[in-house]
Amino acid sequence: MHAYTTVGWGELFLAEAGASAALAGLLFVAISINLTKILEVRGLVGRAGEAIVLLVTVLIVSTLVLVPDQPRAALGTELLVTGLLAWSILAVIHMKAVRGRIGPSQPVLAGRIAMAQVAVLPFLVAGVSLLLRAGGGLYWLVPGVVLCFVVAVLNAWVLLIEILR
Repeated sequence: MHAYTTVGWGELFLAEAGASAALAGLLFVAISINLTKILEVRGLVGRAGEAIVLLVTVLIVSTLVLVPDQPRAALGTELLVTGLLAWSILAVIHMKAVRGRIGPSQPVLAGRIAMAQVAVLPFLVAGVSLLLRAGGGLYWLVPGVVLCFVVAVLNAWVLLIEILR
């Protein structure tokens, strides 16, 4: 695989697109099962939104990488814009949580925010790296995808299982 061209990356991102779409679907089921409780408990709506944003970001990034014969600069710009959009949405969710002191204790909330913010940063780095043709390129997408999956699954666990405790 090459860091600055999508040649050889198709199978990986086809799998990531499918996995993120399946997980997003399961997340919507989990939210619908516990919707009343999610709406009652402060902070859980934001947590659900955070998980959806992370999974949809992986789906969008994977789809963009799968576009055939796309110029490197175009893909870099798309990844940068997608990463900025996801980061901005998460920042709004997190600012509301901090301002309202919503959810768990401050250290736990800070950890959750840090994990989600760090999860989308590799998409920004990948976009810039592709534009500059230096610094790792598409290899930055791998930790971004993995971190997005981890954070989204942790949030889904809370929304489906922990909420009932």
